[in-house]
Amino acid sequence: MKENSTSPEGQERWAIQEYTSITPKTNFKMYNAFADKDENPELPGSDWEYNFSEQNGITKVSIIIKNESLARLEKMIKMGFKEGFTMAIDNLENYWQLFRNISRNKIYNYNDNRDAEN
Repeated sequence: MKENSTSPEGQERWAIQEYTSITPKTNFKMYNAFADKDENPELPGSDWEYNFSEQNGITKVSIIIKNESLARLEKMIKMGFKEGFTMAIDNLENYWQLFRNISRNKIYNYNDNRDAEN
């Protein structure tokens, strides 16, 4: 999968992602690397692992990122990893909040319609 993003300064960034393992509902792993627009990796990539679990009715997401070297990590940070990752997590939280609100609204509308029919 090829992904494109644009920094707040207008600079385009590309990344390639290769999913290496998927366990539905609990886990997926992928290899991620910065790339040019033609999918040529710019640096060695990193291994990502996403784990999902439920605690008291709330989904917990745990993300582990392994880099082959400190130099790779430092380069990622220099290229805006922290800001981009924070923005992605914030977008995910906003999505889930919207999803929860839509789901609640559908439940209320469904119940309201059932009450009107009775």
